[in-house]
Amino acid sequence: MKEKGRKVIATNRRARHNYTILETFEAGIALVGTEVKSLREGKASLVDAFATVDHGEVWLRGLHIPEFSHGTWTNHSPRRVRKLLLHKREIERLVGKSREGNQTLVPLSMYFSDGNVKVELALAKGKQDYDKRQDLAKRDAEREVTRELGRRIKGMR
Repeated sequence: MKEKGRKVIATNRRARHNYTILETFEAGIALVGTEVKSLREGKASLVDAFATVDHGEVWLRGLHIPEFSHGTWTNHSPRRVRKLLLHKREIERLVGKSREGNQTLVPLSMYFSDGNVKVELALAKGKQDYDKRQDLAKRDAEREVTRELGRRIKGMR
């Protein structure tokens, strides 16, 4: 019996801060057995991860999956390059869009979907420092507005 739903393994929280997300894709990932076992323990880091398109294939680089604790000599290399599984049409679209301008492929999250490991991949554009400051100021202003509304509602009761 397969698992239903979506169990998140790791998220890249800095990605939304450092990049403007233009489009997202869901991709499968080619893994070896000990990597899957390590992921089931909830261990992975997307901090330095990024994706590249080489010779018509998409590769995930910089993803850290630690060695399986009960593994033997068959354990995997923690930072090996892993192949992402996408349809040819999606890959061609990614190549076209990433060549248009200053765009990169960034993994946003990694999760189990019906027993399979999936990666949420984003086509993103890097933010400048002033964009980041504007986003922080905007988020703070929205937080203040919601707090004030909450205070007014509580005061009316």
